[in-house]
Amino acid sequence: MFPIVLAALSAVAFGTADFSGGKASRYADPIAVTVISQLLSVPLLVVLLLVVPGSPNLGDVGWGLLAGVAGAGGVMLLYRALAGGMMAVVAPITAITAAVVPIVAGLFTASFPGALALTGAGLAVLAIALVSLGESGGRRVVPARLIGLALAAGALFGVFYTLLGQADESAGMWPVAAVRASSIAFGLALAVGTGVRLRLGRRVLGWAAVAGLLDGAANALFLAAAARGHLSIIAAVAALYPASTVLLALAVDRERLRGAQIAGLGFAAGALVLASL
Repeated sequence: MFPIVLAALSAVAFGTADFSGGKASRYADPIAVTVISQLLSVPLLVVLLLVVPGSPNLGDVGWGLLAGVAGAGGVMLLYRALAGGMMAVVAPITAITAAVVPIVAGLFTASFPGALALTGAGLAVLAIALVSLGESGGRRVVPARLIGLALAAGALFGVFYTLLGQADESAGMWPVAAVRASSIAFGLALAVGTGVRLRLGRRVLGWAAVAGLLDGAANALFLAAAARGHLSIIAAVAALYPASTVLLALAVDRERLRGAQIAGLGFAAGALVLASL
């Protein structure tokens, strides 16, 4: 049960971080938002390393470094898609794509989970699909470009989940430190190559800070959950993060939910229960 709770908390943190990063990316380049938000999360990472030091080996650090590059690329693509609007559609499309990769990988790299747990994982995918339906009261067509960005971001997130999930529990938070180091290095190199200025206004900086801190916390929670549970199940539960993104879009941006989306949130709760059995 405890790994499921950790995965659920990581989903809430991921979803809120994505909402904040998407808001910031409406006013600034997603590359700048990603790099600065992750730099702002370094103090949190230092605290995590002091609290959960661990004894990592080269393999654990290597998995973290590779995961960091995939994660940074996914975040940049997702922020760019979220900045285009329709958060209640983009985030779930990304999540359902991200859920597929580690579910398949987990079936080959870990012991086979029980039938109820797998049912919970499948219900999570269904919940994500329902939540991804368009806004109530309208028939807005989702641009193909946004769908493409969401799918690409989801694929990279799936790789991220799979790679980070390979780190051993004894490594503590060092794989997360490796994630942050490689993601910042990748972002800085990309910023230099594209000529993006790493400067944000005060209003945007606040959203970026929230995004960075919550993303760092979500990474730590996911690592702790993956080290204690089945990767295929933990990743499916973590991929429920669009629920919090949708609820925030409803409360802050005044987006409206369709009946099917509300049903999807209910399925999300059911998925958490089944996955924990």
